[in-house]
Formats: sequence, C-alpha cells, structure tokens
Amino acid sequence: MEVVQKGDIIITAKLDRAFRNARDALGTLEELKELGVGLHMIDLGGDVTGNGVGKLVFTILAAVAENERDRIRERIRDVKRHLASQGVYSGGKRPFGYDIIEKRLVLNPREQEALALMRAMRTSAKTYREIAAQVETQFGMTMPAMTIKRILDRQHVS
Repeated sequence: MEVVQKGDIIITAKLDRAFRNARDALGTLEELKELGVGLHMIDLGGDVTGNGVGKLVFTILAAVAENERDRIRERIRDVKRHLASQGVYSGGKRPFGYDIIEKRLVLNPREQEALALMRAMRTSAKTYREIAAQVETQFGMTMPAMTIKRILDRQHVS
C-alpha cells in the first residue's frame, strides 16, 4: 500500500489468496478506492473497485472465502486429532522421550529414563539448571535449563 499511486491497478489471481479475512478484504478495498487504485481480480473477472454491484459480489465472495478457510482449518484440526487418537504422528518436532517409527510415536527408553529423573528432581524442588547438570552427568545429554523447563511443561509437570 505504501508504494501504490493514484491510477495504479493491482492484479491478483484469487480473492482468497489476497486477503486474510472478509474484514481485511473490505478494508483494503475501501483504502484502494480512496487512493484511486484499481483492484483487478482474475477469479472475479476484472475490476472490483468500480461499482456497487462489484462491491456487493466482492463482499459476498470475501465472506465465502473466509468461511472456506475456516472450514479447511477445522478439517485439518479434526484430521490431526483423529490421527493422534489412532497413535499416528502427524508431524512437527519429535517430542523428547519418543522416537518416530513408521509414523508412530514409540517410547525411547533412555529418554524416558531421563524424563523420569527430570520429573523426580523437579518434584523435589530442584532448579532447571540442577536438573540439566544431572541429566548431563547421568545420561550425557547436554541441554539448556529452559529446554528442561519446556520438556517438563509439555509433560504437565512444573
């Protein structure tokens, strides 16, 4: 928006790729109109800044696009939950204490032993630094105190 000038035309392929949500789309459209900049959307067949009917269609389609993004987000979340309930690992960083074998989380015995030590030490009011030092001494695993905290927080242990 900082580089466009009156008389410029912005061309975009699809409405749902150009804006985060319907509010963003409508706000940007109004801002472009005030600046005298055209907005040409290929999927809508041309200029959407020109007349009232174009704005109506744009508004409706922006709301539909936002709804579709929300539905996709919900479907992805539901699939991830379903996969997790089936024991299938759906991606991301490998959690400490587990290995990933054939898309499944499998207990890593050595890391589980280190995790049990971390829990016990934290329950005994040891600091994260003290825990990190003991884990390094006992298991040869070097990790910062904040990593220990994150691991234990994920395990719902404080």
